[in-house]
This record gives sequence, C-alpha cells and structure tokens, in this order.
Amino acid sequence: MTDARPLGADEATFALLTERHRRELQVHCYRMLANFEDAQDLTQETFLRAWRGRESFKGDAALRTWLYRIATNACLDFLEKRNDRTPVPAGLEVPHLQPYPDRMLPADPQESAVARETIELAFIVAVQHLPPRQRAVFILRDVLGWPTSTTAGALELTAASVTSAVQRARVTMREQLSGRRLDWRSPATHELSDDERGVVKSYIDAHERNDLDGLTALLRDDLRFAMLPDPGTVTVGAEDAVEGWVAGGLFGRGYDDWRGIATTVNRMPAAALYRRTPDDPEYRLLNIAVLRVVDGKIAELTGFEVTGQTWLGLPPTR
Repeated sequence: MTDARPLGADEATFALLTERHRRELQVHCYRMLANFEDAQDLTQETFLRAWRGRESFKGDAALRTWLYRIATNACLDFLEKRNDRTPVPAGLEVPHLQPYPDRMLPADPQESAVARETIELAFIVAVQHLPPRQRAVFILRDVLGWPTSTTAGALELTAASVTSAVQRARVTMREQLSGRRLDWRSPATHELSDDERGVVKSYIDAHERNDLDGLTALLRDDLRFAMLPDPGTVTVGAEDAVEGWVAGGLFGRGYDDWRGIATTVNRMPAAALYRRTPDDPEYRLLNIAVLRVVDGKIAELTGFEVTGQTWLGLPPTR
C-alpha cells in the first residue's frame, strides 16, 4: 500500500511512520551482511539516511520500498568500504557470520517476508557466495519478490542487467543449496518439528552427562561442522569432528561440567551451552550450537563463541 503522508519535519512524526519497519529492515541488512551486529549498525544508518533525505520521499512509492532502497545501498556502501567485492570461496565458511536471535525477527513474518528458508544459516552463507550487487538483486527479486523495474530503479541498473544478475545468482544458489527447497517466496512453516526438539534435548543431555558416545550417536556420518569465529575451516564427517572436539578440550574430559538451554536462532534449533571449570563455582555461557536436523540426526552443526554477546538474550551464567 502506498503511504502518501509526508514524513514530517519533526523526528517524532518521522519515527512514528518509519520505526514499524525497523525489524524487517534489520533482517534485510543481515541477509546482505551475514553479521547481526553489522546489520544493527546498517539499519541505524538507514534511518539516519532516511531522516536526512526525507524531503525526497514524495509519496509516489511505498514508504517500505523507499526504506529498503536506502538500506540496500547502505549495505552496498559498507561492503565496498570493507573491500568485500568478491564472493566467499567455495568450501569455506563465512568468518564474520553471526547467528540471528529469533526474538528480534518481525512479529508478522508473512508481512515482512521472513520465511524460515531465507533466514537459516545455510541460506545466509550461500548468499555470501554472490558478489554484493548480484546479492542485492537476488534478495530484492527472489526473496522480497520485487518486480524487475523496481529492483532496477533501486540499484540504478537497467532491467536487462537485473535479469542477467538474478539468473546468475540462481545458478549459484542452486549449487550452494543443492537438494534443498528453493521456492523461497511460498509459505513455509516456522515451527520446529518434533524431531528437531528431541535432538536438541538429547544434545544437551549428552553434554550434561558428559556422554561422548551419546553425542556421537546423534551425528550423521556426513556431518558438516564449523566453529566460528575461527578462520572459516569446515570439518566434514562425524568422526573427524568428534576427534577435534576431544583434542581441543571441548568435550570428553572427566572434569567437563555442562549445562544447556534449548533455544532457536535463525528459526533453527539451537543449544546454548554453559561450562563450569574446576576453579569456578558458576556455569558460564561458552557457545551456541545451531543444528540442522535430517531424519532425526544432526546433519550440520555450526558453533559460535558467544561469551559476552548480550544481544542473543541469553543469561551469561546458569
């Protein structure tokens, strides 16, 4: 719906008209950048740019569309300054990837186009394999469903350039997400399945019992594991992953004492893990494990070091 009201000369009127779009704009910036903290900063930059340029909004386009245009270009400027001009190489994780807390997602996912498939970690990582401007075209066209003409106007491209860019992007996305559901604009469930809930519970129970065999039994043989913000290496195979956890002191030692909280991030099942060491009376938040569950087992496990990251809304101790 077109919002033809003026944005007003005072900040209160401006905020009244624009703030309702903040959460969905932050999700948009997150898709572009794969980093929650950067997405927060760029969303704020979007509102600053919108305030400074409020006189340019004439009401001939939807206010939401106008704000998305500003947000997209703010992200592209940020990526240019970061010299992020090339896609992430195949086979590597995104080193700056951060999880997105579900509590910060828009309240109305249908209105703001936050389907589960477009916020899951695999999708966010796959998008980072696209060059920035191609990434922007793909998100506007295939995720938000913008017409070619609107996308072209937002990015100052020709319609032919947009069509070419989105076709190339689709090829890359199919390669990165082979075998997964690729119809991102159709309705999708946001609820966890019983399998997912059960696996998270068992994952936490195995940690709290210090049960290495029980943990290993939850993993698929072809498990894909990454731990961030390490340099971006990926381990493939349950056996190699478990050996790495034991060798790195993350599991399997007799003095390990764990507690866990089941949660969700990126609309995915996750376990926040708290560890108590012999010289500390409290369990302290160490990391969060984000799981992709296939047929009752963990197919992908992405771990994030989250000590001190209060924006996740997790208590620092248990």
